[in-house]
Order: sequence, then structure tokens, then C-alpha cells
Amino acid sequence: MKNSKQIIILIISLIAINYLSSLAFKRFDLTHDKRYTLSQASLNVIKDVNSPIVIDVFLTGDDFPSEFRRLQRETKQLLEEFEANNNHISFHFINPLEDEANSDKTIQQLSQRGLTPMQLSVQENGKTSQEVIFPWALASYNGKTVTVSLVKNKIGVSQQELVTNSVQHLEYAFADAFSKLTKPKRRKIAILKGNGELDDIHIFDFVKKLGEYYKIAPFTLDSVANNAPKTLKELNQFDLIISAKPTEAFTEKEKLVLDQYTMNGGKSLWLIDDVIAEKDSLYNDYGKTYAAGRDLNLTDFFFKYGVRINRLLVSTLYSAPITLAIGEGSNSQFQNLRWPYSPLASSNSRHPIVNNINLVIFDFATQIDTLKNSVKKTILLESAPLTKLEGTPREISLDIVTKEQNPALFNKGNQTLAVLLEGKFTSVYHNRIKPFKIADEKDESVPTKMIIISDGDIIKNDVVRNKPQELGFDRWTGKTYGNKEFLLNAVNYLLDDDGLINIRSKEIEVAFLDQQKIADQKTTWQLLNILLPLVLLLIFGFIFNYIRKKKFTH
Repeated sequence: MKNSKQIIILIISLIAINYLSSLAFKRFDLTHDKRYTLSQASLNVIKDVNSPIVIDVFLTGDDFPSEFRRLQRETKQLLEEFEANNNHISFHFINPLEDEANSDKTIQQLSQRGLTPMQLSVQENGKTSQEVIFPWALASYNGKTVTVSLVKNKIGVSQQELVTNSVQHLEYAFADAFSKLTKPKRRKIAILKGNGELDDIHIFDFVKKLGEYYKIAPFTLDSVANNAPKTLKELNQFDLIISAKPTEAFTEKEKLVLDQYTMNGGKSLWLIDDVIAEKDSLYNDYGKTYAAGRDLNLTDFFFKYGVRINRLLVSTLYSAPITLAIGEGSNSQFQNLRWPYSPLASSNSRHPIVNNINLVIFDFATQIDTLKNSVKKTILLESAPLTKLEGTPREISLDIVTKEQNPALFNKGNQTLAVLLEGKFTSVYHNRIKPFKIADEKDESVPTKMIIISDGDIIKNDVVRNKPQELGFDRWTGKTYGNKEFLLNAVNYLLDDDGLINIRSKEIEVAFLDQQKIADQKTTWQLLNILLPLVLLLIFGFIFNYIRKKKFTH
């Protein structure tokens, strides 16, 4: 009877513990890099979601490469964390190529939606094979769908490095997608016009991408001449201004409007060509052009804020090639030749704007100096160490592609090409005569941010048959550079109020098995796994028999 009571009490206790534990659900992340702990920014995005978010992940299939099985597993575990924090989130893994008979049709349909397949060269067990995968996901919410790229491409990295970069990028990729689905567009961006900026068709791809996050409108400064105070009032309604490669000088009235916009806390992104030099102007009978200074009347403007753009062309041995037709008539062939005036810029910084991004391509970039003042300056992009500076005006000739470059001359080290300014700015017109009167003039700004880039072409997409191409894509080499991602990160950082951009600084360590070592030592370990248990069994049997005989002999 006593035992029966104890058993009943034990059963009731177990049921109670199980029920209470279901109410106090808790997950523990025991990884040292906390890879499965969602950042507060991610939690803020999903905390108010009260309708289903459904995610279809296409990163699955038969004979999946081992590295991408790792990415698949990390994606699943991350989505489980999102699901655990909001039960309105659900996900499914789908093999888009499961129906082999219609695989070509499926590939075409997914590609039309922007989900381009990825072809991999897989080396496993000492054998090489080709696999096609779709490293994409679709997230849907209230009838709206966005794509999520699961792969973070970088030029020149191995397959394992590619997966490591992708794993680091996963949380930001999904949190960013959820934000686009669930958060209304609040921020407003003005694309400045009126000073010879790039045509709409040449910034189409980037502006289209920005439109997924923000409200965008052109803003012409021409009205400054007639009613500057009204223009300033209208400009202050925008959270950010973008000046994309202006080619005509700014008037003092326009500069004062822009200065007071900054004083009122406005953010700005400046893409400045301080030297006139265009690659297209080289394609003439002589193969030559002249690089000369461009007067935008902005020198004192940036100088006061703590930056000086020098009219020195950055020439580097680590650059993107130029594509030229070599030969005559039908015998001519396109060749990619070294071109030192297209620097490939990168950064060792862990800053969220540039952390883990692809190389960014510039064209005829100039050098930036930072000056001492109270504004915080962060170098975002710089050239490779093998760099030299060339003064202007100077002749630029295509003949340089046929000449062997002397590395000893490229001795100026890394040169700054993009810089972030943060803090309280002093007005350019402090203690100066103003070109017009302002009722609530400010000599010091509230805390704000500004990014200055010494090349306007960084935002310029190619146009083929009157159709804008993807920003950063080089159709001659087939490579995609990181221009769009860098600029998007820059804008997100300048305007970010959810802290999402800071997720990009999260560092995750991913360990992989050495596939070559596995192939080389496969037979050894197979024999060891087969023979070692047999040997141990024989030894155990011998010892057991020895002890048994010895025991029963006496």
C-alpha cells in the first residue's frame, strides 16, 4: 500500500513538473560565439508580428555538398530561434529540383523571380562533381513576399570561406527581410538634382533597391535662387540626401541650405568626382584623355567638416581590369587587361557598413585626407597597399595596359576612398557672412552623420540597349562587386533606427573538416574502425580465459 502511494505521488509530481516546465520554456545557447542567440534588434523586429510569416527555404536536395549541408543546418537552427520567439513564424525546406523531369523548367521559373541557381564544383571522397543549388528563401507576410539570399558572395574566396561568410550573414538577412515585410516605410530620402548629377537611368538599380526600404523623391536645388528659406524648409522634411556625382559647382546659397540641413540633423551621402576623367572618353582613335580638376565649390564645405578631397588620382596594382578589343575587324578579340585606375577597395574594419562585404570597384578615384576636429571619423574603404598617387592635370592613355608596372613605384600604402563622419558638426558659415538670412540659423549641429566617397561612379550602373544593369556587375568578366551592398549598408547605417545594421558585426566561427585529408586517410580510418574492435575483443577474450583458468585451476 505504501509503495502504491509513493508511485502515485511520483507520477503526479512528474506530470506537475512537466506541465510547469512547458509554461517556463527556455532555450540555452552553449556556443561560445552565441550564434543561436538572436540580437535585440532581431527580437524588436518580430516582437509585434501577429500574422503568419511563412518562409520557404530552397537550400536542400539530394547529394548536397558537405559545406552547404552546414549552411543548411545553420539556417534551420536560426529559423528555429525565430520560431521559438514568435509562434507566428514558420518555415519549410523545399527541394526545387526534386522533380528531375521538370528541373529545367523549375530553374527557369525561379530565375525569373530573381532566384538564380548556383553551380558548385564539389570535391568529396577524392572525386569532383558539379551540383546545382538554390541558396535562396522566400518570406511571405500578408500577401507580400521578399527574397532572402542565403549566400554571401566574395570574390576570390574558397567554398568554405563562402559558407563561413554566409553563416555570419544569416541573421541579418532574415531580420532585414522580416523588417521589410512588417515595418512601414518611415524614412524619406532626397536624390539631389540641379548640379549635373547622374541621370536617373544610371542610378536606377540602386534607387530601386532603396525603394524596398525608404520613400524616395528627387529634390532640385534650383529653387534656392528664388526662395532659399522655403527650399531649406522643404529639404528638412527629408531624413537623408544623396548627391550622386555632381558635375556643376554649387552656389553659396545652395551650400548654406545644405549646411543648415546638416545643422538640423539631416544625414547625407556624398559621391564626389573632384577630377574630370571618364573611361568612355578613352575610346577614341588616340586612346587618350586628360584628367583635370573639377571645381564643385565644395572644398571649404568638406574642409570645415573635417575632410579634404585631393585632386590626386589613386593608381594601384590591385584593381579591376579594363576590357579592350585587340586586333582588327573580324579577327579582333576582347581581352581583360590590367587597369590601375579602377581600384578594388576593401576594409579590415569590423564596422557594420563594411564588415564581410565584397570588394568595391572604383573608377578614377581620388585621395581623401581626414583633418583634426571634434567629429569622429571612420575610414570605410581604402585602396590596397601597392598604391601610388598621380597629380592632375595629366594625360591618361590606354598604352599603360601594355607596359609592365614597377611595384617599387606603388609605395604610398593604403589610400582612403570613403569615410564616415559622426558627431556634432560646426557650420561652414560660422562667423562668416551668409548669402541670405535664416530665421533659426544654427552654428552647431545636433548629433548627425555623413559619408563622403571620392568617386561618383561607385553608384553608377551600366546601361545596355537602354536598359539599366545590376549595379556592381561587370558583364565582361562576369564578376559582381560589392558596390550595391556597400552603398545600401551606408544608407541603412545613416538612417537605421532599429539597429539591424549592427547585426552585421556579429562574428561566428565555423569549423569544417579537411576534405583532402579525409580522402587521403579514408582507408586508414576504415581499417582502424574495423580491426580495432576485433583486436580489443580478442585481447578481452584472452584475458578473460586466462583469469578463468587461473581461478578454477586451484
